[in-house]
Amino acid sequence: MPTSRFAPKTALERLMLPLDVPTVAEAETLVNQTEGAVGVYKIGMELQFAGGLEFARELAESGHKIFLDVKLHDIDNTITKAVRNVAKMGMTFMTVHAYPKTMRAALKGLAEEGNPDLCILGVTVLTSMDETDLVAAGYTGPIASVVEARAKDAKLAGMGGIVCAPTESADMRKVLGDELVIVTPGIRPAGSAAGDQRRVMTPADAIEAGSDYLVIGRPISKANDPRAAAEAVVEEISSAL
Repeated sequence: MPTSRFAPKTALERLMLPLDVPTVAEAETLVNQTEGAVGVYKIGMELQFAGGLEFARELAESGHKIFLDVKLHDIDNTITKAVRNVAKMGMTFMTVHAYPKTMRAALKGLAEEGNPDLCILGVTVLTSMDETDLVAAGYTGPIASVVEARAKDAKLAGMGGIVCAPTESADMRKVLGDELVIVTPGIRPAGSAAGDQRRVMTPADAIEAGSDYLVIGRPISKANDPRAAAEAVVEEISSAL
């Protein structure tokens, strides 16, 4: 099977650090503390609504790889137009929810803008959810079945990759082969608190299971020395390759 052109080439490239802070000033500090020790900076909703979109552009222009975690899900025309705009921003990754129509609309926008360098990721089931949460949301199948169905839809649509829990990486690698990248939040180095994550795994175990990119936030951003914490994660990733 062909290898995804979005696949990481080094251990460093595999580490994604969320800039989950309330202000751009705090995000700038975290970037300064970790620059060169992190492969990709992820900008989520908290920072997006506090000037983070312009900050994302600035980081991309300065040569950083940026993951714009917008998790889009709307009517087709809105998704298509939104992705066309994101494709102009210089981002490396962005997310939409892994519903078939949403993914197709997103890829249409990407094609219309003509940007082959943006990897659109389909979010399967949020890693903060467990089986009880899924049932409460109206789903009847177990999480594994829902994730697999959405991964298959993402592959059929021609997406760049998916987002799933590391505990699902091994099974999803069998489904996707090497054609799509697998991005996994819910990564916790040994001894770290799980926080609001439910389906977690250590960095080395996630890599061995088939994850391509690891999203690791609080164990790095809340560490006394964020750079040292990031470097330790990259070393652990290297040991698993």
